[in-house]
Amino acid sequence: MRPKVLDFLSERPQNVRVDGKASKTVTLSTGSPHGCVLSPLLFTLLTIDCVPSYSANHIIKFAGDTTVVDLITNNNGANYRSEVSRLVQWCNNNDLFLEVGKTKEIATDFRRGPPQYPPRTVNGATVERVNSTKFLGVHISEDLS
Repeated sequence: MRPKVLDFLSERPQNVRVDGKASKTVTLSTGSPHGCVLSPLLFTLLTIDCVPSYSANHIIKFAGDTTVVDLITNNNGANYRSEVSRLVQWCNNNDLFLEVGKTKEIATDFRRGPPQYPPRTVNGATVERVNSTKFLGVHISEDLS
């Protein structure tokens, strides 16, 4: 007898309904159903080994989203760049797709003069730098207002 979790994750029929009309049914054997009560738990279990390599860095994971937070001191962002590179490599090694189009970077810097940070790239695509973003339902701006 197959374990129930395996049944849940493999050969899962799925379609989309809009205004009473259903799309063609496709069978999925990857990922977990979006919006399912088990999905956050499965995400947590599958990403338990995705941890920061530097003490000033934090990797925050919540329901399929991942955030890297770093305190950059003395204008040296090497640990942050390394952490992002390690996360990208971890995703590649674990067959997780990183949606660069949905990835945002925000920098908070209270020094005088505009901060000069080189653009971040992930898998050859440039990460959009924004002045504000929404993080777990809270709007955060680069000046923390």
